[in-house]
Order: sequence, then C-alpha cells, then structure tokens
Amino acid sequence: MAADDNGSGIEADDTPPLIVKAQYIKDLSFEIPGAPEIFRRLNAEPEIEVEINVQPDDLGDGEFEVVLLVEVRATVDDETAFVAELKYAGLFELNSSIPEEYIGSILLVECPRILFPFARNIIASATSESGMPPLMLQPIDFNAIVQAQMLQGAGTA
Repeated sequence: MAADDNGSGIEADDTPPLIVKAQYIKDLSFEIPGAPEIFRRLNAEPEIEVEINVQPDDLGDGEFEVVLLVEVRATVDDETAFVAELKYAGLFELNSSIPEEYIGSILLVECPRILFPFARNIIASATSESGMPPLMLQPIDFNAIVQAQMLQGAGTA
C-alpha cells in the first residue's frame, strides 16, 4: 500500500522524498603544467586554493541533475603545481509531495552533501596518483554557503 491515513487526515506516502538514480564523473581534468621541473622544486607543501560551486538543472518529471564543480589550484613559489577540475554529478528524483519552497534547499544542500564525499575521494586519488602530495578536501557546510548567499542577495537587493 503506497499511502495510508497517519491519523492527521493527511495521507502518508511511502516513496522516499529523494532518490539518487545515478552518480557520475561528468568531466575531470588534472594538469601539471610545470612538469617535470615542478617536482624538482617541490620541497614544501603547495599552497592550495579550492572553489566549489553547485549547478542544479531541472530535467522535468521530478528529475534533476545536480553538478558539483570542484576546482583546485596548487602553487609552489607562485608557480602552478597542478590544476584539478572536477564536475561530479548526480541524477536525483524528488517526490512530488515535496513542497516547492523546499526544492531549492534540497538541490543546493542535500544533493551536494550526498555527492561531496565521492568528489573528495576522486580529487584525493587524482592528486596522489599524479605524484603530488595527496589532497583531502575538508568537509563543506553547504547549508552555511546557501544561507550566506541568501544574506548577500538580500543585502544587494
């Protein structure tokens, strides 16, 4: 039985609110532009810059693709040691009973939260296999990022 009365007069739906239908590497690029010379000067840990973005796309019929973009640039003595760019995506299905006002939060917070550990592992593996020091990205609070963007948007409106 898919729905029943939960005592509140509202029918309960047994369908999960969020279904992960697929996860995949959409694009991956790893470059060491200064190789092999950069390895001769790699005496210290590289300085790391990380940029993370989320791109949701409504595919219709309750399906969404959410792409987690991770860009990492490492420098040693102002020279680029490596550049890693990853687009890690998930295909998600949202239950039609989810109120419209919650969909943005699910796509910008919950979906990236599901994808991030896999993206972090891919970056760690790529850096390790490249001969560079392995890079383990720190956990990201996607909710805090969305809240900050909302406050910034409210301040500029």
